[in-house]
Amino acid sequence: MAARGDALRKTFSGRQCVRSLVVALIVGSILNAINQGDKIAALDGIVWWRVTLTFVVPFCVASYGAYSAFRNG
Repeated sequence: MAARGDALRKTFSGRQCVRSLVVALIVGSILNAINQGDKIAALDGIVWWRVTLTFVVPFCVASYGAYSAFRNG
């Protein structure tokens, strides 16, 4: 098992951070299209905190998965 600090460093290293960002962009875009697609297309009534959160959550999940793998690997 890796030390917590080492696992965190690897999780937020350039390469892994880019992977988490790619996951967030893909999954966040799909979820935003599902949840607010009509509002986004019309550019009316968009709830911006939901848009933001829909990208942040997949980033956190992907980062936690990487951290868990580094910690237990």
